Amino acid sequence: MPLSRRTFLAATGAIPLATLAKPSHREEIRGADISFTLQEEAAGTVYRLDGRRLPLERLLSKAGANWVRLRIWTDPPAGYSDLGQALRLAERARHAHQKVLLDLHYSDFWADPGKQFTPAAWAGQDLPTLARTVHDYTADVINAFARRRIPVDMVQIGNEVTAGMLWPVGQIYPPGTDVQRWPEFATLVKAGIAGARAGNPRGHRLRTMLHIDRGGDNGGSQWFFDHVLAQGVQFDVIGESFYPFWHGPMSSLTANLNDLATRYGKPMVVVETAYPWTMADGDDLANSVSDPATLPDGAAYPPTPAGQAAFFTDLRRIIRAVPNGLGLGFFDWEPEWVPGVGWEPGAGNPNDNLTMFDFSGAALPSIRTAFRPR
Repeated sequence: MPLSRRTFLAATGAIPLATLAKPSHREEIRGADISFTLQEEAAGTVYRLDGRRLPLERLLSKAGANWVRLRIWTDPPAGYSDLGQALRLAERARHAHQKVLLDLHYSDFWADPGKQFTPAAWAGQDLPTLARTVHDYTADVINAFARRRIPVDMVQIGNEVTAGMLWPVGQIYPPGTDVQRWPEFATLVKAGIAGARAGNPRGHRLRTMLHIDRGGDNGGSQWFFDHVLAQGVQFDVIGESFYPFWHGPMSSLTANLNDLATRYGKPMVVVETAYPWTMADGDDLANSVSDPATLPDGAAYPPTPAGQAAFFTDLRRIIRAVPNGLGLGFFDWEPEWVPGVGWEPGAGNPNDNLTMFDFSGAALPSIRTAFRPR
């Protein structure tokens, strides 16, 4: 489906942005993905703020965090992020007065731009069948939270779906071919959005998000969202991952968010971010980030507790300055993932220097600068 005349004119600036939908209030999302929490607790991890031991969600709330992000894998290894774990964490978050963003991977385990494996139980389904499966699965998951009286506030239809999801059916760029399969991908996204709305309780506000990994890449972001809108996908929030050591300097994030705001008129969230507080390694698995030279703004934000804290101060400033109030906020990715829990069973942790706690579970200064209310 081609872009509507209204959408095209708005995107090119031919009609004022004020005529587009705006967020109903200037909510600032100060969030954290805490999906490894139950595993960390089972491993004996204890979190401390100013020397006081607290459950993670209460500690984050005390520091000012007002949202949590929880992932769900369809059939993961035992003990990893399934629906039951997400329900338990969502209940705890509600008691800590936090809202919930649900990150549906539509995969049995990790999904990202380099891999979007269809759940084993769904393998071999053609596009219409898979779309129905996605719809019904999403509706069932959203309804499971509603039945617990902890309705979801925002849901991602896939995780970092820059190259599609549910491969091979929903793969945008099939290997060995020049074909781009935007209609197939869009069909699955639309099914997920419809399923989320079907499972949402009447009268509750649920926002839908599309999430890609192009926080510092404006051209790549435009390419993706232009194509998605051209397919008639109707969603509420743009989500971007931004890790400076992979996605570039803060100036690139600023330029991207500002352009997307004026181009599409949609609220935006930096839905994954993190920054190192050390280059030391807390376990026997090498860290994803170990060289200070990979930090494009390393002079301003050295890999120290103070440098990490400064990064979040400036990240919030950048997001607040997005035109028309369309920068909603951010989620730090797994601030609690300290040594002791592996990225897969029997493995180590490649992100233990990107947390907001030291290796022993003591909160770092970034807890305050990232989550303190304005």
